[in-house]
Amino acid sequence: MKQPLALFLLAIAAATVAPAHAQLLPQAAAGTSTGADQSLDRIVAVVDDGVILQSELDDAVRAVQQQYANNPNQLPPLNVLQRQVLDRLILMRLQVNKADEQGIRVSDADVDQAVAGVAQQNRMTPDQLRAAVEQSGASFAAFRQQLSEQLIAQRLHDSVVRDSVQITDSEINNLLSSPSYKAGEVHLAHIQITIPAGASPADIQAAQAKASEAIKAIQGGMDFNAAAIRYSDAQDALDGGDLGWRRIDEVPPAFTDTIAAMKPGDVTPALRGPTGFTILKLVGQRQPERQMITEYHARQILISPSELMTADQARQKAQELYDRIVNKHEDFAKLAKENSKDDTTANAGGDMGWFAQQAWGGTIAQQLAALKPNQVSQPFQSEAGWHILQLLGTRQADRTDEIARNQARQAIGNRKAEQAYDDFLRQLKASAYIKVMVPELQDPSQSTNGNA
Repeated sequence: MKQPLALFLLAIAAATVAPAHAQLLPQAAAGTSTGADQSLDRIVAVVDDGVILQSELDDAVRAVQQQYANNPNQLPPLNVLQRQVLDRLILMRLQVNKADEQGIRVSDADVDQAVAGVAQQNRMTPDQLRAAVEQSGASFAAFRQQLSEQLIAQRLHDSVVRDSVQITDSEINNLLSSPSYKAGEVHLAHIQITIPAGASPADIQAAQAKASEAIKAIQGGMDFNAAAIRYSDAQDALDGGDLGWRRIDEVPPAFTDTIAAMKPGDVTPALRGPTGFTILKLVGQRQPERQMITEYHARQILISPSELMTADQARQKAQELYDRIVNKHEDFAKLAKENSKDDTTANAGGDMGWFAQQAWGGTIAQQLAALKPNQVSQPFQSEAGWHILQLLGTRQADRTDEIARNQARQAIGNRKAEQAYDDFLRQLKASAYIKVMVPELQDPSQSTNGNA
């Protein structure tokens, strides 16, 4: 979670899911009349067997307007903003419903942990975060509900990706050896004009016209982020379409040659992709550096508690061995072979080989940082037991190729995951019953084939 607090408050209102069978008019249902100053909370959309209410939409729109209070000109006209926000409410509802069908749940403890994470990111305590949420006029219960839904949607995403994305060594080798492979990172923003699953020629023409309108607006001086808010169908539209920094090999191959010829600030024409039309802006670019790391060569003795040795006896044994090494100058390797309980190093005299600092865990890494070459540590405790560590030496190692391979694997995975989940969401939306009840909230660029 990287957004500042204002964006978290936006998220609460922008994607809070109401109960599937909302009680629309509680007073009227109870047999009482509504006062003259009370307005009816109408249904703005039906999503499968649930509804989205006007009050939900109004709260979400107000949150977006508050987010852009200092730059109101970046927001589209109110009716366009309402359609954008409603589409995201619908999409979140569909994901939560699908997750519920698949038995995906989150616990109160999961939500508590998420709240603590948000608070830490904003340099607050959970109590201070709660006060800030309530001071903004939002409900903290709604805040927790939104975090719960975000966690559910993320777990649904992970489930879809886990079942559909596989990466082979051949794919990694092909990417690294491909003439089109380019090292470096780019900061991109995008506008995505989606074509519905099973689109008709009219749907494609409408999407192309919308993309052309966005291009003309940008060429006419509209800020790209403002154009994304107004025209993009992507989930990040209300954040200005910012994709952040990503490696070039994470960009879909169809776009890499185009991006390679761009300079920061350039905007592409509308590019046709598998799910619609995409407009890209190159915000920035940077070249990679050689990846040098410090490697450590060390050896250890591990004394672990067991049925025959209590934790205190293990500590005493480690202290005795330390004294024999440091004060009596006995051979470390010999004592390791005779006493160490670490199966991976004992037969080698405790030799751990060359490794990155964190390779054996944080506890050993912390000890390594405090040792000089050939120095022996005082006995220290980890979850495995009591350790004695001797640093034999350090060196600088070039891990560029290894890191490049890991990044290539990640890039292929990210690209496949993004495409797989986009396809999943398109199918999810196409197969759902969605009825927008308010004519002015219907998207004129989308077909109304019974699902809109």
